[in-house]
Amino acid sequence: MSHSTRQRWVPGNEIHLLENGEAFYPRVFECIAKAEREVIIETFILFEDEVGLQLRDVLVEAAGRGVRVDLMVDGFGSPNLSDDFVLSLTRVGVKLRVFDPGRQVWGQRINLIRRMHRKIIVIDGHRAFVGGINFSHDHIRSFGPMAKQDYAVEVVGPVVPQIHRFVLRAIALGKKAPGWFRHRVRDFEPPSALEDVRGSAEVMFVSRDNRRHPEDIERHYRAAIRSARHRIVIANAYFFPGYRLIKEMRRAARRGVDVRLILQGEPDMPIVKTAASMLYHHLLHAGVKIYEYCERPLHGKVALVDDSWSTVGSSNLDPLSLSLNLEANVIIRDKAFNSALMERLDHLMCKACKKIDTAELSEWSGWRLVRSFFVFHFLRWYPRWASWLPRHAPRLQPAETLLQHGRTQLP
Repeated sequence: MSHSTRQRWVPGNEIHLLENGEAFYPRVFECIAKAEREVIIETFILFEDEVGLQLRDVLVEAAGRGVRVDLMVDGFGSPNLSDDFVLSLTRVGVKLRVFDPGRQVWGQRINLIRRMHRKIIVIDGHRAFVGGINFSHDHIRSFGPMAKQDYAVEVVGPVVPQIHRFVLRAIALGKKAPGWFRHRVRDFEPPSALEDVRGSAEVMFVSRDNRRHPEDIERHYRAAIRSARHRIVIANAYFFPGYRLIKEMRRAARRGVDVRLILQGEPDMPIVKTAASMLYHHLLHAGVKIYEYCERPLHGKVALVDDSWSTVGSSNLDPLSLSLNLEANVIIRDKAFNSALMERLDHLMCKACKKIDTAELSEWSGWRLVRSFFVFHFLRWYPRWASWLPRHAPRLQPAETLLQHGRTQLP
């Protein structure tokens, strides 16, 4: 899928940080409840739990008053939605689509690679939410010790029509009539609600796909790290980046930049911490500071550089996000937002993180040297071998069609 927009800085936006489900869900549900014409949602995970049921109810209410509602979920990330749940949406006119649905084999989901991992909401063509928060109860503290720490942003301003066109193209996947897309865009351009927006933030919407934009998000990370003069703070849940990105971090630390990583200390999947820890020697010895967030699982995908550059989105810094999944981030140039994000990340580092010290690392051994050699070359070459993996044309299928074909659960 190609961009309908060119990547460029768009000035004049208002942008607000939303931390965790406690801030994100009430705001999203409030805006959906006030929607007048259209709601479009892309999410990797939609569970039929406390949060998923609230989303369903607010979407059903919106559709009932004539709002056009499009909901896209990923076939791997959103399993086991019941017939009743699906039909409660589709019967009132909600267009529920499944990205690349796949059958389970012996109860296991096998459609793992090249997932639609984005989390985007666009309301009435003039308000957008972008980040890493899915629609599931595990993004709220009441879920318990495994509740996730995460971030999203609410954006209003002239960058939103770009995001709107992007999600319209996403839900048009497989449609043969280009007139459908042009008609939907004409409904909202130019959005009159944007005329009075005079925000201070320059924003760039960036995505990655497996065709025309395979390295865009990583490329912006590397450029920002190269330009850093004072500080770099990266909080990322699944950290196993490519060789070039690690090289830029090490170079920045060696030239005196305060480089800090916030990684998982209480991971939702143990392999995540194991993979990241393989890189600790390389990073710490170059001067990079590493903090493990130990209060609960970290799910955030945010970063800031110096006093004005920031990014929030769905992209982890691992092979899946950087080379396989469909992802979306916003990149922000705004001192006030950068300061607000830094305040929250500094709170994590001071109150809920363990700083890793080189003295705590085990000594180099023959096995460690061999492992380091293979890790180094894996990181150096995985963008190339990832391109060899199956690159089938993704499908976007209406949920009711799957039910008609006897699929009693999704995917």
